[in-house]
Amino acid sequence: MIGGTRFIGAHVARCLHDAGAQITAFHRGSSANSILPQIEHVLDPGAAWPVTSFPDALMRDWDVVIHMVAMGQADAEAAVSAFAGRTARLVLVSSCDVYRAYGRLTKMEPGEPDPVPLAEDAPLRTAHYPYRGMEGELGAWAQDYEKILAEAAVRNAADWTILRLPKVYGPEDNGDLATIYGFAAAPEWRWTHGHVRNVAAAIALAATHDEARNAVFNVGEHHTPSMGERLARLPVRPVGPELPPFDFRQPLVLDTSAIRSRLGYTEIVAEVQAMRDLAEAASSPDRTDVS
Repeated sequence: MIGGTRFIGAHVARCLHDAGAQITAFHRGSSANSILPQIEHVLDPGAAWPVTSFPDALMRDWDVVIHMVAMGQADAEAAVSAFAGRTARLVLVSSCDVYRAYGRLTKMEPGEPDPVPLAEDAPLRTAHYPYRGMEGELGAWAQDYEKILAEAAVRNAADWTILRLPKVYGPEDNGDLATIYGFAAAPEWRWTHGHVRNVAAAIALAATHDEARNAVFNVGEHHTPSMGERLARLPVRPVGPELPPFDFRQPLVLDTSAIRSRLGYTEIVAEVQAMRDLAEAASSPDRTDVS
């Protein structure tokens, strides 16, 4: 695993480890997660984004290489080159922001809203670098972030799998459900989410499933409610920040039927209850029993 020691990656490592896999994580050693199992670690300053070189310790044969942190073209191409002939599968963790619908939502792309749900063959953005100019807020990675280019590079590998993630939430990140409460003023808008344990299970399944070879899969909840429907099930909080200047006529809803029908994916955590538990925990700081 390139990356893989915090949030989603740590849960992926746990899923694979519990299934009997031997795992090596390549990272800087600057972050960790208490759920991370006992695995091999290869530490190197070069594991900082963009990861464009790999130490000799990784130049061996692998059944699967899972790239958790390929943000754009350069780091994806570097992984394809480094592990050519060394791995039976290169797995890229991508994002639903590749779709044109995301560009229409954020007004990067002109035009009327795209129909949803978005299947894996839905149109992609033509306007690249969606976060360029936001480096001060997001970090230096925003300058060259473009999962569309990362996906294109990974498709040059002999055997690959691409997973397009929804908005992920869990105790370690987005645990306050800011991506739900923050859109209370857009009650009809829909945005596919996924609990970190469910998303990690989907990644682990696709990384080891023969039917996932040279295929793209959306990941996320089976049904995407509106923000108003979500909030009706959650504790009431004060009104959140002002809405971003999006075109909220455009939902960001993923069709996740392919990974379910082709790979047999099912959730391991009930999404509705998981959101409720997190929201209640955020409202009651004494509670620590959320997983």
